[in-house]
Amino acid sequence: MPSSPKRTGALFNAVDALLAAAAYALAYLVRFEGGALPAEQWTYLLAFIVPFTALKLLFFRLFHLHRGMWRFTSIHDLAAVAKAATLASLVMLAALLIAHRFHGFSRSVFVLDWLFTMLLVGGVRVFIRMVAGMGWPDLSRERLMHLARGRWRPAARRRCVLFGAGTAAEALLRDMEDRPETGIEVAAIFDDNPSKQGLRLHAVPVVGGLDDVEEWLTTQRAPVQEALIALPEAVPEAMRRAVDVCERAGLGYRTIPSLHEIAQGRVTVSALREVDYRDLLPRETAQPERERISAYLTGRRVLVTGAGGSIGSELCRQIAHFDPASLLLVEMNESSLYTIAMELEHERGFTRHTPLLGTLADRRWTEWVFAEHKPHVVFHAAAYKHVPMLELHPWQAVTNNVLATESLLDIADAHGVERTIIVSTDKAVNPANVMGATKRLTERLMQCRRGGSMKLAAVRFGNVLGSSGSVIPLFRRQIAHGGPVTVTHPEMTRFFMTVEEACLLILQAGAMGSAGEIFVLNMGNPVKIIDLARDLIHLSGKEPDKDIEIRITGLRPGEKLAEELVSADEHAAPSEHSQILVLEESSCPAPGTYADILTTLADAAARREPDELRRLLAMAVPEYHPASGGSVGAASPEPSESPA
Repeated sequence: MPSSPKRTGALFNAVDALLAAAAYALAYLVRFEGGALPAEQWTYLLAFIVPFTALKLLFFRLFHLHRGMWRFTSIHDLAAVAKAATLASLVMLAALLIAHRFHGFSRSVFVLDWLFTMLLVGGVRVFIRMVAGMGWPDLSRERLMHLARGRWRPAARRRCVLFGAGTAAEALLRDMEDRPETGIEVAAIFDDNPSKQGLRLHAVPVVGGLDDVEEWLTTQRAPVQEALIALPEAVPEAMRRAVDVCERAGLGYRTIPSLHEIAQGRVTVSALREVDYRDLLPRETAQPERERISAYLTGRRVLVTGAGGSIGSELCRQIAHFDPASLLLVEMNESSLYTIAMELEHERGFTRHTPLLGTLADRRWTEWVFAEHKPHVVFHAAAYKHVPMLELHPWQAVTNNVLATESLLDIADAHGVERTIIVSTDKAVNPANVMGATKRLTERLMQCRRGGSMKLAAVRFGNVLGSSGSVIPLFRRQIAHGGPVTVTHPEMTRFFMTVEEACLLILQAGAMGSAGEIFVLNMGNPVKIIDLARDLIHLSGKEPDKDIEIRITGLRPGEKLAEELVSADEHAAPSEHSQILVLEESSCPAPGTYADILTTLADAAARREPDELRRLLAMAVPEYHPASGGSVGAASPEPSESPA
């Protein structure tokens, strides 16, 4: 149960009282070189230690030292200690001068007392900060000059409030102190934790909880323009509540980065961003075991297929952090390949990469890539993924998703690749479309090779937020054009995960897989697409069905109302990682199971026979039942994209 502000303040007062009294006693001890004090000095020490300590506590209170968060001690707090100690000493000296003409008192005792008070009271605060892991407060000349310029030459300030009084809020306030040119003034902090209310963080008071914002604003003479939301660990419901508070109060709002970005030191004023759909969706922040991932990536040659796509490019970014010997970027789209190569080199400073332009459907080219570059680890993220488009072109789905993957596995095995991880999709579960059927067949092809020298695993998850061609960019474009926002069915749901979190867990699953396991990422709860549309309209500053129409267009070929991550024939068991499940299937295909049907599929794809391809896919994947409904029209993006 959290302690109350009154109890916290009383504890701080008690500690400060002990330190203030100890400083006064220590001053006498040092002045008389640790020897026996003369009787007259003993009298003065005992007579004035209580009133002098009380006087110090009075000034400590005037400077709010009893409300500071000691684990976030800053230069502001140390300056307040110095001011309080100095004023207390001056008042005491003045009183002794008037009352006793300083007769019999040692002046050096009061100089030493002033010095020891600052050292003890300030030092304990710095020590607590160090123990709490915040490091030393920045007392550099540059920092002091920044503060001086900010104090004596203030620019026009944007008055804001801060939601949250934790580590992220402290880092944000510290960055504002370092950079007064940002022009942000935080007038107050709001935090729902009662133990923080009434305290101060970097001299800014925590005035109450989020429910107190509107009432507090009515007491302010100067206007407040914006709320800065520093709640990176907040669940989506808490973030939604913060947004609602801002909108009721008529405040603009921005938020700090995610916990993943905070871990990389990105909590700065420049990192403040608009609240978006990622902050409002139910999901658990990825917690990878970096040492296990590093063990199989650091110093190794790593190949990523589909390196220019949403998943592939993020895999490249994250793999680069683990210092591989080289990163091989396989991509058939020239523009996408150029973009990720330039980003790695010029924005992320990773130069040990090799762009490889080509398609895995070209077996001779793929064999050359493996013979020339000899990768140790392969991440296979290349795939055609858009459901309606592949319903129109099933031969391309078979060629790129199935035949190219089988060729890749053959070549990787032949060239001694140590580990191959295949990116799959929730649409492989009881597939209702060609794309899902091809991805399920890909999983089975991988399982046919279990027991060999190459470690194998597949990772299955749902939709990736904001990936190219997905529903999010489509909704944004529709909102920007004034609507309507088109949703195929009011009850349609999908699982969502950010691309950063998905890729971190792919790397984690890669460290765990060895025998053809299929891992399933914990995607949280499914989200209604119509609710997602409403949230996006709301975040754009408009009202759903008032400013922007939401239009229901009907299901399209291959669409299901809801996706699944596990089928009835599969059992999802806990894995070594709390956010990843491993599937235990009732049967596993033997080597060569699909040899004949792959040959037949290749012939049907070459002849572009859609009905025959669907029939053959249904033979290979018995759970494939093509969905009916809707005419085949424009194959525009919608919420049926694969993560691959």
